[in-house]
Amino acid sequence: MSKLTIKQVAPFLVLAAVSVAALFTPTVADFADPDKVYNGADIAWILVASALVFLMTPGLAFFYGGMVHRKNVISTMIKSVVAAGVVSVLWVFFGYSLCFGESIGGFIGNPFTHMFWKGVNSGEPVGGIPKSLFAVFQLMFAIITPGLVVGAVAERIRFTSYILFICLFAVLVYAPLAHMSWHADGFLFKMGALDFAGGTVVHISAGCAALAGALVLKRRQVHMDHKEIPPANIPYVLIGTGLLWFGWFGFNAGSALGANALAVSAFITTNIAAGAAGCSWMFFDVMRGKKPSVIGFCIGAVVGLVAITPAAGFVGIPQSIFIGVVAALISNVVVYYKQKSSLDDTLDVFPCHGVGGMVGMLMTGVFATTAVNGAGQDGLFYGNGAFFLTQLKAMVIAVTYSFVVSYIIFKFINFLLPLRVSSEEEELGLDATQHNEKYLQGTLLVHNNGKMKEEELSEI
Repeated sequence: MSKLTIKQVAPFLVLAAVSVAALFTPTVADFADPDKVYNGADIAWILVASALVFLMTPGLAFFYGGMVHRKNVISTMIKSVVAAGVVSVLWVFFGYSLCFGESIGGFIGNPFTHMFWKGVNSGEPVGGIPKSLFAVFQLMFAIITPGLVVGAVAERIRFTSYILFICLFAVLVYAPLAHMSWHADGFLFKMGALDFAGGTVVHISAGCAALAGALVLKRRQVHMDHKEIPPANIPYVLIGTGLLWFGWFGFNAGSALGANALAVSAFITTNIAAGAAGCSWMFFDVMRGKKPSVIGFCIGAVVGLVAITPAAGFVGIPQSIFIGVVAALISNVVVYYKQKSSLDDTLDVFPCHGVGGMVGMLMTGVFATTAVNGAGQDGLFYGNGAFFLTQLKAMVIAVTYSFVVSYIIFKFINFLLPLRVSSEEEELGLDATQHNEKYLQGTLLVHNNGKMKEEELSEI
């Protein structure tokens, strides 16, 4: 057995230390407290919504895994899914507290407010649901956000380096943006900016981090050689899209935090925007002389889901069609020009999630109406130009903050650890070199001197 290095030992030691420290945190559960009033229907719906949002993470893994080269399918998929483990532990440790703990200057929560779940089970209800259920619902958002970044840095980032990125991103990018946007004392919240379900917190942050990662990691060899890489498994992309679309109902409608009319409205706007965006992307491709493609429709639908996310609970259902169509059109054009540049964002995360999130924030500033949500604002379309400017300012702040801090994070990791695999490892594929695993599409029965024998059909 080879001698272990500190890089091999450190992750387990950190996890072990956190697990031991957790033993000394008292457990308090008073859901039966008669002074606390809960709504059973709200609890049931948010439990389901939390599960739906979690389902988006394996859905994302299929979506990304189907589009990369066959030798990088597993490495791409695990980078999305592993966030469920890493972020879940961080969330109980101090992640939830950073997002929703006592505000420090409107920028970040106090990490000690709810460290190791302190005061969460016994906290005051959030609307009609226990505070612990609210915390679990928010956890699912925190899990999928770093997973989105995977698509930009796929096929060349080391797995251990990406684990460190998840930790630093969750603490330094996601938590401050979540606190600023969703905490009652948050800077962007008090400014009057609206983000119903994570256009800023999830998609702009992930999209801008993706851009930063692509710039720091630089181009893959196949990108420099202008080689076209065929998707490993298009049915995976379709399955992933279906899971994402399905889970997004919990993502957006669940953000109403209750089984109510607002949740119904957000549910419908989510579906309509996704459908309109999928058609918009596909029909625009046809207009440019391309064939209608499965991947085109799938990418367009995801862009529509991204764009409607900040607006889902603030805009009318008819307006969601326009939001989906325009968002897909803009992202499609950005992808076209990105492909002509030297930027190697492997799966177009910035054009789809970053740009899609920006479009959604601005569209919220245009089409939001108090007729849908009295807690919101009337937008530019209804004569309130000041609110549109507020959304624009919030968007610029979120874009700048998430890109700059993410760029620093990637540079810092590259200083500590090799961020990128070697050229030999990149050529062999990350499935084999990072995980010692390969995914086989299937087996083929062939005759061998009168006997049937299994042979590998192909690797994916």
